[in-house]
Amino acid sequence: MAMNERLRTELEEFKKQGVYKTLNHLDSPQAARVTMEGRGDVIILSSNNYLGLSNAPGVVQAGKDALERFGAGTSSVRFICGTFTIHRELEKAIAELVGTPAALSYVSCWNANESVCATLLGPEDIVISDQFNHASIIDAIRLAKGITKAQAAVYKHSDMTDLEEKLKASSGCRTRMVFTDGIFSMEGDIAKLADILELAQRYDAFVVVDDSHATGVLGTTGRGTAEHCGVLGEIDMITSTLGKALGGAAGGFVASSEEACDYLTQRARPQLFSNALPCTVAGSAMAAINQLRAQPEMVTRLHENARYFREQLIEAGFKPLEGDTPIIPVILGETAKAIEMSRMLLDEGVFVTGFGFPVVPKGEARVRCQISAAHTRDHLDEAMTAFKKVGSKLGLI
Repeated sequence: MAMNERLRTELEEFKKQGVYKTLNHLDSPQAARVTMEGRGDVIILSSNNYLGLSNAPGVVQAGKDALERFGAGTSSVRFICGTFTIHRELEKAIAELVGTPAALSYVSCWNANESVCATLLGPEDIVISDQFNHASIIDAIRLAKGITKAQAAVYKHSDMTDLEEKLKASSGCRTRMVFTDGIFSMEGDIAKLADILELAQRYDAFVVVDDSHATGVLGTTGRGTAEHCGVLGEIDMITSTLGKALGGAAGGFVASSEEACDYLTQRARPQLFSNALPCTVAGSAMAAINQLRAQPEMVTRLHENARYFREQLIEAGFKPLEGDTPIIPVILGETAKAIEMSRMLLDEGVFVTGFGFPVVPKGEARVRCQISAAHTRDHLDEAMTAFKKVGSKLGLI
């Protein structure tokens, strides 16, 4: 068929450019070390398993228990077949964790973000988005523009002057929604939440924060960007994932006022027409939240590990982007170089992913290191030895 032939040609071009992505196969649970592609004992520096809970015995057992008690799932959407008590218990725990009156679970944060814009905004409203927001936010805005004719604007990354200009220019809109990531996934930097909230109050705007890389990560007890910035309980709406620090399986949520969550329950298409979160995932996520509450020292260890590895990279001669998060990008320039460095590091027993265009802007390809509380100093030192060896071969240090 003509379509298949075109796709085959374009895939061959990806390979020639060195930007073709391969999917590495894991033969063991996600952890600090894994078995991958038949290689034993590979150190993972490319996972969102920030607290090391993906394979924690209590988290795994809770998923099994939920499967035994509730079965595989709802077999349909919640308003048709009913909702399990475990979903309500999880939503209550999520709201308490992130500091909102209510929460609503989804099968992914991507679905949650789609719900927010396409359900809450119409042609009289505008969503103002940070330039470096995640693809799920970008697509959610595109969807809202197409379906509900909502207006949209983009402000320069973390530029409060530009955000204020966009807010002034949209004074005639019924609702002005400011949508930002908490931690920007490719840069590893943190949104200026206190400044955003100050502007939102001045211009009567509604603030939404996608905290997917910050839930369980930022703040002294892992409650997210709001805790880190000293504004816990002041964010209008938080979307986030259960598929990173909180168990690592899947799932997402919206946390906000009772009215907002109820409205999304009534009108959001991804909620109305998708099966509920699988019970085993809900059980595991609930256990992860409980473990985070009981052991906040996991968050402290995560921050210490991230600080240590960043310092070691700088000492070795690499130039990671500045930041205070477990996301540590090392900029290399061209996509092919990032892919090559990733391949060479895997040969040395370290798995870290190379990213290039269109995931990041042209000329800013990188390997993105992601640190976990599950890493020991020995893991990090071993990984640094590999970085130095590969960096020397590629002429980076």
